[in-house]
Amino acid sequence: MSILRKYEIMILLTEEFNDNELKTWVFNYAKNLRKFSVCDISVISRGKHNLAYPINDKGKGNYIQLNFASMPKYISNFSNILKMDSNVLRFLVFHKQA
Repeated sequence: MSILRKYEIMILLTEEFNDNELKTWVFNYAKNLRKFSVCDISVISRGKHNLAYPINDKGKGNYIQLNFASMPKYISNFSNILKMDSNVLRFLVFHKQA
């Protein structure tokens, strides 16, 4: 039996989202996470900020922080889902130490 570990994903989304669209995107992604038996999901919107350099010709982006607990074997699945999303400019996964 695998042990649940705590993770944090910082996601940089395109700036085209308004508040309602952003909430819908995050809700749908959280539903995807639940398919992999993820628990303790918390979402923090870090707002829209200027980027230090353009990414895919975008100068601004929405920052979203997701905290959750999961088995380590599912992290690559989460990463693949994010890689396929055209709205995601960048993301970074952190393993949080207890």
